[in-house]
Amino acid sequence: MKKIVLVTGATSGIGEACARVFARGGYDVIVTGRRAERLEALRKELETLGAAVKTLQFDVRDAEAAKNALASLDDRWKQVDVLVNNAGLALGLEKEYEGCPDDWNTMIDTNIKGLLTMTRLVVPGMVERARGHVINIGSVAGDAAYAGGNVYCATKAAVKALTDGLRIDLADTPVRVTNIKPGLVETEFSRVRFHGDEDRASNVYKGIKPLTGADIADVVFYAASAPAHVQIAEVLVLATHQASGSVISRRN
Repeated sequence: MKKIVLVTGATSGIGEACARVFARGGYDVIVTGRRAERLEALRKELETLGAAVKTLQFDVRDAEAAKNALASLDDRWKQVDVLVNNAGLALGLEKEYEGCPDDWNTMIDTNIKGLLTMTRLVVPGMVERARGHVINIGSVAGDAAYAGGNVYCATKAAVKALTDGLRIDLADTPVRVTNIKPGLVETEFSRVRFHGDEDRASNVYKGIKPLTGADIADVVFYAASAPAHVQIAEVLVLATHQASGSVISRRN
């Protein structure tokens, strides 16, 4: 029987790329997201790669919707082998004392509470079946704050702490836990951060060749494909000319 991967935030960027790489790698795939039309388009694409696909439309900020969506799966599809907690976002780049509380709440509810919700819903089954792997998409931003990153950086620092804590909690089980920490990745991330301002978003990647969602998906799949006795605990993935969250060498 084929393994099953569940990817949150699968309608764009890293999540979408993860869904593709696992489908190519022989997994059946559960994709979640807020945008029904994108989920449907992705389902059709993944099926051409030989995967069976389930789509679940919900926002990870809505714990009840997440619970109901997973409860709607039949017994076979509930046996998730790999959970990729990818859903996340940054909003704004203001100084902390000038930031928007609504943006703060959205980041905290998505990046932290959404990850916790999915972990709580999926991991007990992994423990019961004595197999599974949780892969959280963190960020270089979780290692150190950068100018304007304040709350976003705090949420990704929380992802690191929650990942480490879960790994400790699961040490007496075969379930593995991984934190993948990307640097600059050119996706919809900056467009969302700047509320659709294309000029500001494009400037983030100016003068440097950034990573792609596919680059990160390859690392995610590598971690999931390691032998059962190997736990890839944490991976920091940066563009060649990025040294940290705040040190980037740009070419004119």
